[in-house]
Amino acid sequence: MKTKILFFLFFSIFCLYNPVKADNQEANLETKVKQVQQYLKENNLPAWLLYDFKGINPIAVDFLNLKGLKTRRWYYLIRAEGEPTVLVHKIEEQGFKNIPGKLITYVSWEDLKEKLKELLSGVKTVTMEYSFENSIPYISRVDAGTVELIRSLGVEVASSADLVQYFQARWDQDQYLSHKEAAQILMKIKDEAFEFIARKIKQKQEVDEFQIAQFIQKRMNESGMATEEVLICAVNENSGNPHYTPSQAESKKIKEGDFVLLDIWGKMKKEKSIYADITWTGYVGEKVPERYEKIFEIVKDARNEALNFLKRRYSEGKEIKGWEIDQVCRDFIEKKGYGQNFTHRTGHSLETEDHGNGVNIDNLETKDERSIIPGIGFTIEPGIYLPYGSKFGKDFGVRSEINIYVKDKEIEVTTLPLQEEIIPILKFR
Repeated sequence: MKTKILFFLFFSIFCLYNPVKADNQEANLETKVKQVQQYLKENNLPAWLLYDFKGINPIAVDFLNLKGLKTRRWYYLIRAEGEPTVLVHKIEEQGFKNIPGKLITYVSWEDLKEKLKELLSGVKTVTMEYSFENSIPYISRVDAGTVELIRSLGVEVASSADLVQYFQARWDQDQYLSHKEAAQILMKIKDEAFEFIARKIKQKQEVDEFQIAQFIQKRMNESGMATEEVLICAVNENSGNPHYTPSQAESKKIKEGDFVLLDIWGKMKKEKSIYADITWTGYVGEKVPERYEKIFEIVKDARNEALNFLKRRYSEGKEIKGWEIDQVCRDFIEKKGYGQNFTHRTGHSLETEDHGNGVNIDNLETKDERSIIPGIGFTIEPGIYLPYGSKFGKDFGVRSEINIYVKDKEIEVTTLPLQEEIIPILKFR
């Protein structure tokens, strides 16, 4: 009897909870749709057309919070005014029943084209996840054929890059706090890693890159953090490879006189938490050789030039594009004679993914024309990577990475203190 009563109670709660959860999701989406409409009005944009086929556009899938694989093409049109409309295949309409707005279905490809023409009636331009010449690949999610199809119906396609940044890349207060917590933990673990190296060397025990990467990952896990990849501990010539990662099979031993680069990133194990991402460098000794110090000083000064430019322009209320910050940093390194050795962008967006869909600090890999706006976060991380046979006689790379949060009236560096000199690891602590 007791078992039956418990089962009945559990079943009742289950039945009650799920409709409430669905209702909450629908209400949240309705709020987001209204916010999009407000954005469209303020920016004189007629409509946003979301499109996906089997997950090729995660921006659209995330916006609608769709669950489960959808195997047919679907469209969701949000006009600046009026009711939104979703166009889906007849056999998949059940999966869109909680999406706000009018639902229309198609069956054949001819039917799809006719219904799409009906859907876009009266609209001259739509924004989509499209980027001219794929200039921003994070946004360029809609295939060329679909863009051609929309244009064949007499509708122009514009990029949704700014709109997507506004709705996806900005952090709320809880996300900001999650990032700050992650940043503080990473800064502490970075110190622990340098201290661990120092202790192993002083005790004449073997230690290698992979062991340090595993040590860092273990400490992160113990601190309530998660990361998706093997972290970077790079020694000597390996530090000259910006995306080097050690493995158990291939890992360089760390010994006295070595140069060490740590690049570590992660986020709290909480829903919607934001990544922190830092890079610091050290030398296994008590006095850092001049060849390392010289390159570090250039990288540090370039980092500070970019940061000061950002702070100054933002305090003056001037618009700042992502590419402009990169160019300030790049020009500084170029003037010092190492432009050809700075082979990646200055920074990337920080979101629930380490490389998010917001503005990148980039005028190398792309020219990111998106603006720096309140609520977003990103890295500033210049680097110089010297090839074997350089005048310094040995491969190595220097990078200094800090995290930035854009507040309403100021720029905050969330990963303080800034690294001002290479860490002499054997003097650490």
